[in-house]
Amino acid sequence: MNSFFIKDFDIEIGLSKPLVLIAGPCVIEGEEETLLAAEALALIAERHHIPFIFKSSYDKANRASLSSFRGPGLVEGLRILSKVRQEMNVPIYTDVHSPEEAARAGEVCDAIQMPAFLCRQTDLAVAAAKTGRPVFIKKGQFMAPWDMGTIVEKVRDSGNDQIALIERGFSFGYNNLVTDFRSIPIMQDFGVPVVFDGTHSVQLPGGLGKSSGGQRQFIPHLTKAAVAAGANALFLESHPHPQTAKSDGPNMLDYAALDHLLGEVKAIFAALYPNIHQPCLGALTS
Repeated sequence: MNSFFIKDFDIEIGLSKPLVLIAGPCVIEGEEETLLAAEALALIAERHHIPFIFKSSYDKANRASLSSFRGPGLVEGLRILSKVRQEMNVPIYTDVHSPEEAARAGEVCDAIQMPAFLCRQTDLAVAAAKTGRPVFIKKGQFMAPWDMGTIVEKVRDSGNDQIALIERGFSFGYNNLVTDFRSIPIMQDFGVPVVFDGTHSVQLPGGLGKSSGGQRQFIPHLTKAAVAAGANALFLESHPHPQTAKSDGPNMLDYAALDHLLGEVKAIFAALYPNIHQPCLGALTS
């Protein structure tokens, strides 16, 4: 399996490497809120000696309703993320929705993400690859894990071998997702690290009518199972008050719950890989 570094922060994701945390609020709700979130999450990661990458979206382009909050937009969102990187000394990444956005985000972010619903979009894959940044690709809820190999090939054939795939569940009936943990080793066989998205995996898409629901209580169970199945990194959306979050509140963790969960997954990881030591990288003391 290939591994890759997050440039400037000495964070490596891959086989026989420390477990990495990707976390942040689902959407950028404002500059102050985002800076405070990054600081709180970096401190939690530092306490557990888990390398940390901050992720939040400048635009939630696939909201269920026109009235749903989407975020500050590309220009303001990238400005805020850049400030997080500078002031908190943590790497940043965000999801992009078009080739033009990929190019702009690649100038600011340490990595970029192709959203699940857009994972098959060839022009987006090519543009993401050409940024030269690591490309995180979410497996679509409609995709079999073995079908993600052609998407990996698109990015590689466009000149970028810094790729990670993200498992986030598969549509199973109406408004429901299930996780097949076989997908982790299956996708690792493409020679890429696999990230487990423990928060979107418990989402109930459209479950609240004009917004998605979620089953937050199952995040710990699925996340611990993913670490046991060999996930190389964890994606866990977090918010100080999920019940008032402007996007994906039902499937986000508050900071206390995240803190507790990281203690548990770190113990599982250490039991499985006793020779891999968790450094403290990408946090405030770097």
